[in-house]
Amino acid sequence: MNEMQLKYGCNPNQKPSRIFMEDGSDLPIQVLCGRPGYINLLDALNGWQLVSELKAVSGLPAATSFKHVSPAGAAIGLPLTDTLKKIYWVDDVKTFSPLSCAYARARGADRMSSFGDFIALSDICDVPTARLSRREVSDGVIAPGYEPKALEMLQKKKGGNYCVLQIDPAYRPAPLERKQVYGITFEQGRNELKIDENFFSQIVTQNKNLPDSAKTDLAIAMITLKYTQSNSVCYVKDGQAIGIGAGQQSRIHCTRLAGSKADNWWLRQAPQVLNLQFVDGIGRADRDNAIDLYIGDEYMDILADGVWETTFKEKPPVFTREEKRAWLDQLTDVALGSDAFFPFGDNIERAFKSGVKYVAEPGGSVRDDNVIAACDKHDMVMAFTGLRLFHH
Repeated sequence: MNEMQLKYGCNPNQKPSRIFMEDGSDLPIQVLCGRPGYINLLDALNGWQLVSELKAVSGLPAATSFKHVSPAGAAIGLPLTDTLKKIYWVDDVKTFSPLSCAYARARGADRMSSFGDFIALSDICDVPTARLSRREVSDGVIAPGYEPKALEMLQKKKGGNYCVLQIDPAYRPAPLERKQVYGITFEQGRNELKIDENFFSQIVTQNKNLPDSAKTDLAIAMITLKYTQSNSVCYVKDGQAIGIGAGQQSRIHCTRLAGSKADNWWLRQAPQVLNLQFVDGIGRADRDNAIDLYIGDEYMDILADGVWETTFKEKPPVFTREEKRAWLDQLTDVALGSDAFFPFGDNIERAFKSGVKYVAEPGGSVRDDNVIAACDKHDMVMAFTGLRLFHH
């Protein structure tokens, strides 16, 4: 099959819609369940590239959660701590595989953004991963294969309408890629840039101590940015993206957006949040929304009398600004990647507030000296990659 008719394009009024292979070859994907949409396929194919590269650089299974053609989360299959299990709502699960750990991390880091996502998996989907994904609100999944029992579980999701795609892992696209905008065809060479530990050899700061674990985290950040709508910035900690700022016109706004998501990820692990007593029967999405309000500036929207009773068994104390800052100060050794150079040191100052220790960016700004000085001020390690990673 070299063509697939779609219900509609980006929006219901955009018809007809299809995907097809211009050279007449077969499509590298099979639909095992459901009916993918235009945006579903954009998410799936971008996500597959991302997890394939994460697997290649780390040697571990990888997963990503995509929404609107940018990742909401990405991770490799490192074991989950008890705290992470709790904040990702998987502490009731008895059996984990490396792939299901990657999925839980990718799906759980920014649960608000991952709601209704499309999942990409680097490895054959196993039962533990299918079991976790089955209970989340999601549009679909793409993987190189499925264990029979895992496929059976996924085919029952959404009343049998859950989109399950299988991709041929041997497929390699042509070196030139094309797209049309306003009837005009654009053509460019594919971004085949390989990101590995050698990508971070040009360290420009006084502190040049870049451990292997930090190289892995920086690689995860840069590979994630390679498939994130630009401008974009990514914070990574212990093998998973914890904050992604996508599609902002200003670099500092990218850094702030991603930093606020990284802050929220860490605040969710604070005792004040872990000890919240939810009423019985409340769903995961409602808990996510409540936590997001509780740790934010508009906390009274959830703590007001007559409101908190619908969510909590007992009224939680206010998580004060001072308490939050004290907890955030304990977040350390975060890696930060940027898809283009930082024009000013304000980005570094903002990153420092979210525990950033390691930075990778292309360099090449007329204010590189200012950015390097800001890193030196906070004893950070920064590598210039010399390569931009814009994605549109």
